[in-house]
Amino acid sequence: MTLTRKKIAMIMAEFLGTALLTLIVLGVMNKSGVQIPYFIGLAAATAIAAATLIFGGVSGAHLNPVVTIGLWSIRRVKTLPAIVYVASQLLGAFAAYWLFTYFIGQELSGITGEFEGRILVAEAAGAFVFSLGWAAVVYQRYEAGKAAAVLGLSFFLGIMVSAAGSGGLINPALALGAQSWVWSTYVLGPVLGAIIGFNLYSLLFAPANELTARAESDVDDKPAKKKK
Repeated sequence: MTLTRKKIAMIMAEFLGTALLTLIVLGVMNKSGVQIPYFIGLAAATAIAAATLIFGGVSGAHLNPVVTIGLWSIRRVKTLPAIVYVASQLLGAFAAYWLFTYFIGQELSGITGEFEGRILVAEAAGAFVFSLGWAAVVYQRYEAGKAAAVLGLSFFLGIMVSAAGSGGLINPALALGAQSWVWSTYVLGPVLGAIIGFNLYSLLFAPANELTARAESDVDDKPAKKKK
């Protein structure tokens, strides 16, 4: 993949956008003294909306590995760009963690532990709600302002749903930044929820013209058969 100015901008947009989201959430969780999910969700939703307006026209402002994976599962993102996006998001979250700990002068205590079905289901449910909002933005082709509002509100609702049984992160990159990287719950749960959400919306709620366009695109992508 040749690194053009446009591709570098896309990578940096995902890096900076995810770092911004992570830094804001870490600040609310660790410095404000208000760890109620409602306030964390509100701060995160505001960050998502702002980042969508700033970076949406550059990279799409995924800011979350499960969004990229979900879009990949419905063939809206190709494999190599998806891998690059996820790597950029994880690096952005790690950079935000490093910067935040530098600001406060101490390390953060993380969440560790073994598999818990309750957390897995809660994270999956929250990511499912968020992914429905994302799928609506994609298939309904919302303009920037409306997309920012829908994505911010969807992320807020997803956090509220998942917070009933987990830390309410629904974002593996955010989990990395918050030192809550647990493969069996805070990573697997959101990924499963997003894949189900994106594909369910695609199958049941996407406009008919979008499905037709996708089918025609699949046909065009197939190599032409050689005439005998």
